[in-house]
Amino acid sequence: MRNGTLPVSGPGRGSAMKNWRYIGMHAVAAAAFIFLLQRYGLNNTLESSLLWALTFGGCAAGLAYAQSKR
Repeated sequence: MRNGTLPVSGPGRGSAMKNWRYIGMHAVAAAAFIFLLQRYGLNNTLESSLLWALTFGGCAAGLAYAQSKR
């Protein structure tokens, strides 16, 4: 760090934002899938479907985060 600025490029720094984007997309896709399955495939209530979507989205984000750190 010179003159109060941070280096823009470095090993592993350029892909950090890309990893967060993929983690978010993975979580949203899993949440949408389980919501549609619960709500329309299994005819569950809206509250139950949203709870399952939130749970699966969080688990999917955690799994994607763990895989991005390998």
